Parts: sequence; C-alpha cells; structure tokens
Amino acid sequence: MTIIAWDGKTLAADKQSTCAGHGSTVTKIFRTTFGLVGFAGKASHARALLVWFNSGAILERWPVSPDRDNWADAIVICPNGEVREYVGNGGGHYELVEDNFCAMGGGRDYALAAMFLGKSAKEAVEVACALDITCGKGIDTLELA
Repeated sequence: MTIIAWDGKTLAADKQSTCAGHGSTVTKIFRTTFGLVGFAGKASHARALLVWFNSGAILERWPVSPDRDNWADAIVICPNGEVREYVGNGGGHYELVEDNFCAMGGGRDYALAAMFLGKSAKEAVEVACALDITCGKGIDTLELA
C-alpha cells in the first residue's frame, strides 16, 4: 500500500511496496518535466505513467494498464502549484484539487488528519507509517522549486 501527502510545499511518500505479503523498498515520487508526480497502485502502470508524464502527457497516448483490473493513480504538482489527481482508468483526464493539502493511498485518512492538525506532509506520512502496517520502509520528500 502507499501513502503520498502534499501540504502545499512538500510532496512526501513512504517507500513500501507490498505484493503477496512481501514488502520491498521503492520510490513513489518523482520530479518530472511535468512537475512533481507521485503514484499509488499497480507498479507496472505507475512506471508507464512516469514515462507518459516525462513524454509530455499527451492525452491520446495515455498508457493502458497491462492488467486492466489494476491501475495506478497519480498526484501531480504542476510548477505553478496546481494539483491534479489522475485516477488510473481515467484515460488521462484529471481532477483539480483546490484544497490546501491532500493525500492518497492506503494511509490517506491518517495523513489527512495529521495535516488537518497542522503537521507537514513528511510528518503526516510518518503518522500514516506508524498506524498503517502496509506503509513504511522510509520516506522520500520533494519540494516544488
């Protein structure tokens, strides 16, 4: 599972990938030509989406998941601060997030509560990792330049 959190300044994510009861250490957030991008969900689709974002995010070239029942979701922080959420099977269409902070993944509710109480994105991910056994293995952070 995953926790990705954005507090208006920092994008933070845990590093745990869980598959068939085994946890691996991975990177879930990236600095791309499109902005900061974080992924939750199917890793193979997330990698295809990363290539898509780095190739200009052309709507007609939206990558379809090789496993049509398992998609990745993405949160994108654009250079101008605009926050976009892409739902895996949305075909490249996104929702604009107007809130001051947001989160996605299995630890979302913990992270949102932490940020509501004034914690940073990194601290919110720490809280989610402490309370959700599917999150952990470290934290990565990226700041919007």
